[in-house]
Amino acid sequence: MNIEYYKELKNSPQSYWLASTHATDYPELSEDIRVDVAIVGGGMAGILCAYLLQQDNIDIAVIDAGKIMNGTTSHTTAKITSQHSLIYDKIKNKMGFELAKQYADANEHAILQIKDIIDKHQIDCDYTPQSAFAYTQDDKNVEKIENEVKAASELGIKASFIEEIPFPISIKAGVMFDNQAQFHPRKFLLPLVDVITEAGVKIYENSRIVELNENDGITLYTEQGKKITANKVVIATRYPFYNKQSMYYSRIYAERSYIIAISAKEKYPGGMYINIEEPTRSLRGCDSKEGQLILIGGENHKTGQGTDMSKHYCNLVDYAASLFTIEDIKYRWSSQDCMTVDSIPYVGYYNSDTSNILIATGFQKWGMTNSMASAQILRDLIVEGSSPCQDVYNPSRKNVLGASKTFIKENFDVAKHLISGKIASIPKNVKIQPGEGKVLEHDGERTGAYRDENGNLFLVNTTCTHLGCELNWNCAEKSWDCPCHGSRFSYTGSIIDGPSVDPLVADKNVNIFERVIKEDF
Repeated sequence: MNIEYYKELKNSPQSYWLASTHATDYPELSEDIRVDVAIVGGGMAGILCAYLLQQDNIDIAVIDAGKIMNGTTSHTTAKITSQHSLIYDKIKNKMGFELAKQYADANEHAILQIKDIIDKHQIDCDYTPQSAFAYTQDDKNVEKIENEVKAASELGIKASFIEEIPFPISIKAGVMFDNQAQFHPRKFLLPLVDVITEAGVKIYENSRIVELNENDGITLYTEQGKKITANKVVIATRYPFYNKQSMYYSRIYAERSYIIAISAKEKYPGGMYINIEEPTRSLRGCDSKEGQLILIGGENHKTGQGTDMSKHYCNLVDYAASLFTIEDIKYRWSSQDCMTVDSIPYVGYYNSDTSNILIATGFQKWGMTNSMASAQILRDLIVEGSSPCQDVYNPSRKNVLGASKTFIKENFDVAKHLISGKIASIPKNVKIQPGEGKVLEHDGERTGAYRDENGNLFLVNTTCTHLGCELNWNCAEKSWDCPCHGSRFSYTGSIIDGPSVDPLVADKNVNIFERVIKEDF
């Protein structure tokens, strides 16, 4: 492996989707407003929900904590596919044919809906029909592939069994879905935002919602103290910031994954590919003004857990070099996704006792079709009172895919990190170089320290402001990450990802550490 590739990884991560499109510039909410529906979260699910609802002449506001479409929507592999690893045989066996059919129909219809929207508004978004492939290199998983082909076919998906793919990879079996696609998510959504704002939808950026009150209607409060009163609220914030009663923090968890975009001597053969084993490896091509790019993704792990996060990029580079002659590493970025305990998103009424708060979360890394499907379900529930696919996505569902074991495992993991962070013995090595971050300990309490390239020192309390877990340093993204529920903070303490609504603050040890570190540097 050429060491020059590793040197390239010292550059800051940047998503191709963001680099190749213009930034948005919508105002911060500066006054109290009243609307019919407030959509909290301006990712793909939130924007598509607003698009569908505005066709029913509903007064809508979309409120985002930062810039719209800057989260997972701009850090995806952007595969428009109903192939979500090996899901259909599991749903059919555990939840029954009818619910499996609902999930298949929702995602297959989502593919068609996205294409219809593109055609209707003549959107140039690099849309390309593709086949989607999931494959195994392990003999013991061949039967799983065979069962998935059978289940998907029975549910109306055009699926077939394959024995090879066009790469130097020896596979044992695979499943191919026809009539799938890929696109540029921001090139798709930016024109759609123009459509909805022209129709009267109000968009507010840099307006983080920090409080939700259920009174006469719903009242939302921004961190700047402004108020939004709405008849109904849609929470589409990836990880829900509102946890009253339903305890979503115990039913979902956050995972990070990584992507590199390379140019190669070889021409990409077409198709979208993913293996079913760990570590995950995902492949797709992408035409750009810089020539053809090849996107290689994978290396998923729970947010905030692990040590050297930069190794994940290096592992993807090694994998890419085993398949292609790399000419350049154009881009690299990481993504964060919410995972549910039974592998199916939670979309619908926030809980069984309310009809005025709705939610869409837990897309399991399959957010393109699930965002479209979620938008349709939410629109149907708000306008019609019911939706054909609501039962399989129901956040209050009881019949889940082996969820008990996953629920126990994930919540034990949360408890472990809640406790271990408080009592860990951390060496008092306080020499911190430029570009380096460390956790420091004094009298049993932790402080996070980071020194920027100019030598400036930033010190924060490493206790997550969500539910009190101890944060870990992410050297690849230069952030403080929560191993319990996925909140992420910059080295200055500002929020990158929720569910936290409060930034990190300095604590009583800061003056001690600042004095010691400055003397040692």
